[in-house]
Formats: sequence, C-alpha cells, structure tokens
Amino acid sequence: MPTDYHHGVRVIEKNDGTRPIRTISTAVIGLVATAEDADPIAFPLDTPVLLTNVPAAIGKAGIKGTLRRALDAIGAQTKPFTVVVRVAEGKDEAETTSNVIGTTTAAGKYTGIKALLAAQSKLGIKPRILGAPGLDTKAVTNALVAVAQKLRGFVYASAHGCLTKEDAVLYRKDFGQRELMLIWPDFVSWDTATNADANISAVAYALGLRAKLDEEIGWHKSLSNIVVNGPTGISADVFWDLQDPATDAGFLNAKEVTTLINSGGFRFWGSRTCETPEFFYFENYTRTAQVLADTIAEAHMTYADKPLHPSLAKDLVESINAKFRDLVKRGYLIGGSAWCDEQFNSKENLKNGQLTIDYDYTPVPPLENLMFQQRITDRYLADFAAAVAA
Repeated sequence: MPTDYHHGVRVIEKNDGTRPIRTISTAVIGLVATAEDADPIAFPLDTPVLLTNVPAAIGKAGIKGTLRRALDAIGAQTKPFTVVVRVAEGKDEAETTSNVIGTTTAAGKYTGIKALLAAQSKLGIKPRILGAPGLDTKAVTNALVAVAQKLRGFVYASAHGCLTKEDAVLYRKDFGQRELMLIWPDFVSWDTATNADANISAVAYALGLRAKLDEEIGWHKSLSNIVVNGPTGISADVFWDLQDPATDAGFLNAKEVTTLINSGGFRFWGSRTCETPEFFYFENYTRTAQVLADTIAEAHMTYADKPLHPSLAKDLVESINAKFRDLVKRGYLIGGSAWCDEQFNSKENLKNGQLTIDYDYTPVPPLENLMFQQRITDRYLADFAAAVAA
C-alpha cells in the first residue's frame, strides 16, 4: 500500500487478469517503383507515402516508369493500404538498381527500399507484403528480403531476366530465404497509355492478390490457385496439366518457383518459398510464423515492467492460449498452446526480471498434392439379375 494510514473508505482498482490479443494488420503492401512524371508532392522521392485508396492515387502516378501499372494491378484486386516509395530512374539498369536498393544519407535519411523501414514511425503502419515489380534484379531482390526480415514481411519477386523455365530454376538456386517467393514468367495486360497489350510484372498482381486474400480469407491461405483480375495473357508458354506432374508448371513448382496458368481464369500456381525444405517451405507457413510473433509480442508490451508475480505469468499464458483457441476455431491454425516451463525460469532468472513463456503452434498446410485411388471392379455386377427383375 502506498499509504497505510487512512480514516475512511478507499477503493483500489485491480486491473489484472487476461487481456484480449488483437491480430496485427497484415494486408499492407510496401511498393518500390519509378515514375519520372509522377506528382512530386503526392509521391516525393525516397519517401514512404501511404495510399488508403489505390485507384484514386493512379491519376497522380504519371505514365512513365513502373508506378502507374503496378497500382493498376494492385487496385484491380482490392483496395489495400499501400506504402509507396518512389525512386529516381537512373540512366541505365545499374544506376536504377542502386537507386532502388537505396542507402542511408549523411543526414540519416533512408532512401530506396530502406525507406520502407521508416514507414511505421512516419505513417504508423508497417508494410508486410513487399515488392518492386519490374525493378527486381537479383541485387534488388536480396535487398528486399533483408528489409523483409527486419519488418517480418514477405517478398514477391520475379525471376528477373529469365527467358526460359530452365533459366528460372537456375536463378532460384541463388536464394534460400523463407521470406521470398520467386515467380516466372510475367503476365500480359492492356496498357491504357499505349492502347495495346503489354507485359507487366506478375509481382504487381501478386502484391494485390496477397492483400486481398489476407482481407477476405486470411494469411493462412497461400497465393496459389486464385483467379487474378486484370491479365489478358502470359508472357511465355507454360504447359500445365492438373493430373500430370511432367509439365512446365510441375518442373517449376518442384524447384520452388511459382508459375502462372490459365484455367478458368489466370492464376498463380505454386505455394513454395525459396527456403530449402525444412520448416517454412510454404508461403503461408512463413507468414503464420511472422504474424504470430508480432501479434503475441506487441499485445504484451503493456506487461513490460509490471511486478513479476506468479499471477502475471499465469495471465500471460492464459491470454496466449485464449488467442490460440480463437485462431484454431477460425481455421487460421491447426493447434497451439502456451506454457511456463520451470527449467527456463530459475530463481536466478526471475530475480533478474527475466520471464520465459514457451508456445508452439501448427500452421495450416495447403493441399498441394491430392491423390485419388481409382479401381475397376466387377462386384457391382453381382446383383445384376435382381436389379433387372426389380
């Protein structure tokens, strides 16, 4: 008690107990693009800008560079929060690549991809679906992944410059990060600036579709096998057959490259990341891990520096288990549980203000390989005569 003596009645509020855990916002795109003729006020160079209405922003995006068509592709899927960083187009691809990757200036300002790191402090929102469609050289993709790891985001990138499926598979071997999905080839769509069909990076559509799925289904659903709005074609021939693994699509998917198909609409086909198969080889496995880490950590900031009583630890565990029950009921997880393990909470650790809560979870696997077993039999002829008589 702060003061022991008092002549009268006092009411002391006790606000302990479990707290609701709110899932973080995941449908936030981080887009890096060029647009030499964009409105410099709406899209200042090397500065994260938040778009809350993508279609409405297209009018200020200009017609040069990659920004307008990327926003078109995203807006055709949904209207997500989108953090845009416009970078200057260089005199050649090498200079543009350097501008896209960015740096930290002498004044401490982040430029290029690194400017996405400033989005949360400047805009109050963290981009988690990252891409630089049309600009994602190998160096750019590596830089995007490095930023994604800091933001706990996910990168969609093209197999840049690859003309064949074999090229794409070789390109894939240069990456091993769980935060990356590689896509080959590109889509074709109508370009209103030229009044003709033109190639467009499939990454732009992937960003928009990923945000749409997060909003309408959830982060536990992979990008694969969902109709994409907007494309009119695919930039390279891709042989695909639902029942035959010996196809172009099967070859690419087996090597962790997502491809494009046309079956009742244009679709992405493939759910794999670039991680060597271990734990996070599916896109939704990686995103589940990221969402849980941030959701649980951020929800418990309020517990930091509170008195470390056993009741506090119990509240923490019960809060997390309540969240897991909710996620399981809604289909986001197969299962999950939290507990306080005595071996990690010695009296020395507790004395130093250190508490460790363990939890595990099982993500929802995508049905990647469905098999039916078909048999021919004569057993349905056994009662033939009786069936005729009836």
